Amino acid sequence: MARSGTSDTATVEANLIRQARQGDAAAWEMLGRQHQAAAFRLGYLLLRTPAEAEDVAQEAFVRAFLALDKFDETRPFRPWLLQITRNVAKNRLRSLSRYWTMVKRWWQEEETAVEATAVSQDESAQLWQAVQQLRPKAQEVVYLRYFLELSEAETAEALDVPAGTVKSRLHRALQQLKGVIEADFVELKEVIE
Repeated sequence: MARSGTSDTATVEANLIRQARQGDAAAWEMLGRQHQAAAFRLGYLLLRTPAEAEDVAQEAFVRAFLALDKFDETRPFRPWLLQITRNVAKNRLRSLSRYWTMVKRWWQEEETAVEATAVSQDESAQLWQAVQQLRPKAQEVVYLRYFLELSEAETAEALDVPAGTVKSRLHRALQQLKGVIEADFVELKEVIE
């Protein structure tokens, strides 16, 4: 199916949303199938565990369904859903017990990541590691724009910021990423130039 934002997709989505608002479970299920992978990927990119990402995606869909009457169907559905997903993920990260679990996991994964960097020749794995060194807001904008391939407008909507803010965050994030690559991932330098 075409990416969210094209006129055919927008028309189909608007119809599915209208049907779901009227209680059509099949329409909601179809919307879910179209956007489940993106919600899961964003949850995974932000939380870094498949189980948490699945929980976040499911919770985001429940919240989206409950707020479906408030959704403006003239806008694309995916950025709205990803904004909800992002908020659910951030709420999970705020929890103190979750924070300590993440710190412990991070410590274990950091040791593994250092070993993996020394052994791995895979550019995509190295790029992934480089992006993980960015600040959280920079990671989010890079994930949405490049990993999930959202347009700048869709990224702005998912982050609930103006399009100009997305452009400036992307610019800063890419400059920061270039610095990380030049300092820690020299073999990727040719890839980004």
